[in-house]
Amino acid sequence: MKHFLFLLLVLPGVRGLTQQPLYKDSTQPVERRVADLLSRMTPEEKSWQIFMIPGDIDHAEPGQYRNGLFGFQVSAGGRGDAGGQLLNYNTSENALRVAHKINGIQRYFVEQTRLGIPIIAFDEALHGLVREGATAFPQSIGLAATWDTALMGRVAASIASETRRRGIRDILSPVVNLASDVRWGRTEETYGEDPFLASAMGVAFVGAFERVGIITTPKHFVANVGDGGRDSYPIHYSERLLDERFLAPFKACIDRGGSRSIMTAYNTVDGTAASSNPWLLLDKLKRQWGFKGFVISDANAVGGELVLHHTAKDYPSSAQHAINGGLDVIFQTEYKHHALFLPDSSLGRIDSARLNDAVARVLRAKFELGLFEHPYVSETAVKADEDKENKAIARQAARESFVLLKNEGQVLPIRRGVKTIAVLGADAAEARLGGYSGPGNGKVSILQGIKERAGAGVRVIYAEGANRDNRDYSVIPATYLQYEGREGLHGIYFASRHADSLPVAERMDRNIDFHWTLSPPAPGLTTDWYSAQWTGTLTAPVTGKFRIGLEGNDGYRLYINDSLIVSRWEKQSYHTTLADYSFVKGRRYDIRVEFFETNGDATIRLVWNVRDTVDRAKKIREAVAAARQSDMAVVVAGITEGEFQDRAMLSLPGDQEALIQAVAATGKPLVVLLVGGSAITMNNWIDKVQAIGAVWYPGEEGGHAVADVLFGDYNPAGRLPITYPVHEAQLPLVYNHKPTGRGDDYNNLSGMPLFPFGFGLSYSKFVYEDLGFEKNAIAVGDSTTILLRVTNASDREGDEVVQLYIHDELASVARPVMELKGFQRVHFRPRESQVLSFIITPDMLRMLDKDLHWVIEPGEYRIMIGGSSRDLRVKRNLVVY
Repeated sequence: MKHFLFLLLVLPGVRGLTQQPLYKDSTQPVERRVADLLSRMTPEEKSWQIFMIPGDIDHAEPGQYRNGLFGFQVSAGGRGDAGGQLLNYNTSENALRVAHKINGIQRYFVEQTRLGIPIIAFDEALHGLVREGATAFPQSIGLAATWDTALMGRVAASIASETRRRGIRDILSPVVNLASDVRWGRTEETYGEDPFLASAMGVAFVGAFERVGIITTPKHFVANVGDGGRDSYPIHYSERLLDERFLAPFKACIDRGGSRSIMTAYNTVDGTAASSNPWLLLDKLKRQWGFKGFVISDANAVGGELVLHHTAKDYPSSAQHAINGGLDVIFQTEYKHHALFLPDSSLGRIDSARLNDAVARVLRAKFELGLFEHPYVSETAVKADEDKENKAIARQAARESFVLLKNEGQVLPIRRGVKTIAVLGADAAEARLGGYSGPGNGKVSILQGIKERAGAGVRVIYAEGANRDNRDYSVIPATYLQYEGREGLHGIYFASRHADSLPVAERMDRNIDFHWTLSPPAPGLTTDWYSAQWTGTLTAPVTGKFRIGLEGNDGYRLYINDSLIVSRWEKQSYHTTLADYSFVKGRRYDIRVEFFETNGDATIRLVWNVRDTVDRAKKIREAVAAARQSDMAVVVAGITEGEFQDRAMLSLPGDQEALIQAVAATGKPLVVLLVGGSAITMNNWIDKVQAIGAVWYPGEEGGHAVADVLFGDYNPAGRLPITYPVHEAQLPLVYNHKPTGRGDDYNNLSGMPLFPFGFGLSYSKFVYEDLGFEKNAIAVGDSTTILLRVTNASDREGDEVVQLYIHDELASVARPVMELKGFQRVHFRPRESQVLSFIITPDMLRMLDKDLHWVIEPGEYRIMIGGSSRDLRVKRNLVVY
């Protein structure tokens, strides 16, 4: 009887203890699960769900992550302090290793934390997952040059497959910013200058991921290229301009592609940091657009309020401004940054409703991904080697991205009688993949591709000729520097302009090659008004007279054996100062460098020309000799660009222009292939060469694809997604600008581009015939169809990219001179004709009126169709009443 009474008393309690919480019941609606889990969380647990970092738990202290975490970018890490903006990526771990690591991390969070909330593993996948074994497709600008949304969908689906099998469920891609100024170093990451094209490509990309359960994160919200084509410069655009152009691709990715995350930009928008901008994140994105996903910052962007924009007094205040302003997740680069931004003592300063909303958005995503039910990836299903089909897709994408810019005398495709080809330029032998790339799988250089396609009957001669290096000097490496038996120099840092004050920091520096922009050189210093002194010895590697000196801004001095060799102590702008000095091999020379910085953006380098022992003119002579003994020459030339690498000049760097001109002077047919993600000026050589092709960064199969085009196995049909200017003075230069109060020309330069948006040649000729409208007058809100016949007037099959542009002939506010509103990439057999149609929908005709409302105004609209923005062969007016 006692046992029976005991069971009666105890069993209800046991039932209560073992009852599954509602949030773990997969049959419940997501919103109920979110609300239940949110109600159980402590403020500390909430703060960790809005914090994401690169890393893993391999070296975590016991209980370090007891409160959970949004997620990890596994096997990655930050560079620098809480203000640093770049990450290091571990691309040496294969798919199985990554999946195993992510499973281990999930197991900890699901089984060892109080609430068992799984993490979201996230990564970069701009044009291929940045991982070992993942396929490297053409860079984004190259994918845009295909003007093929179906192919873009196949590319994205391939990347998504390689991403999901590793357990990665959130990608920090794509970049849907508009390349409004081609000096911008990150143009390569975009889909070009046009909102319609960027939207179409972005939607195709994100849709392929979202359909298989991977969150996409269009970035950087918003307009992160400012005056002068400089990255993350302050943005002062009107709401009209933002809505018409820069916000459009983001909205398309959300509405039509299903993107569930957005990443903010580093810059300010109308004076407020994008990561804490309530108008941008709350009013526009969440309230006006109804966005239900979560907003993350760029890496270490939240702290920009403190260290860059000076609109927050400390890191907790910047976090408060960001979350209260509409940000949902703070992306930092180290675990310890959580205590800087979200210490327990400051959580009360964040609006509780806003904090709960941010956490709810994260939890909703984790429930939608099914991570509570299926947190692990099947390691047995992970393949060490990726699908062979993906390499075929990569090759096709590279083929379609090839833009033929010039083909004088039909020098391309290469004729059968050619027996010797000179392939010249460093970029011919190096298969560069562009920014945010993994290592690729057996990437093929252009040189290799040409050799393989040419076969035994054609001799291919290679000579470097020239590379992208602009300098005649290089940074002195640590191997020649020493201080008290240690490699490098002894650095002393002072919090004033003068070295006679007390030092703030001392350390060993391997060499002098510093660029301090976002953070000071040492703790205890600010980002301006400091100085440094380096001492040690320099061992000469060879005997001879060489040039040695300093490159930097503000003041610098160089002493060798206590003699002043270089001095620009009062110079406060960027400069390189070199002096001749005679060295004896093996002898040690005492060296002292002094430097001061007054106002941010400090650069200082100790340089010489000892390394550059090969005569650069000799390299060009060797390339010319190779061209002379060949039937034709191919020069592959490239540019240097990327994050933190905006370009002031758009010409080819180094001696590449000299190489092109020298080879052209031989009289041999010359093809120039351009490797890079942006526009290049060509005034010094364009009229001296027969053919030019923009190959972008064509991916791991790029060498094969380029050879396919050169030898005529594939008929090029890529089109420019950006405008190529004649000169930098024309910039910014986009095709869809609004009418001017004057003309477009300068008094000494045309306003017209070198190559217009949408331009690209083919080995075929296409003829357009206007077939008219289905209805040439429609009511507001109705649609109509325009028809045309396109004929391939050649004996070679190929693609034509048919482009439709619209201009509002009379509007209540100024409208662009033309806007892309449709395109089709169509394949034609030899001599084939096809009747094509475009449906003119209300969405194509809408505009923002004076009150910033989207409307369709009655009137006439010019409908123009052709092969580029300046080759419009079908033109008709549509009446809207």
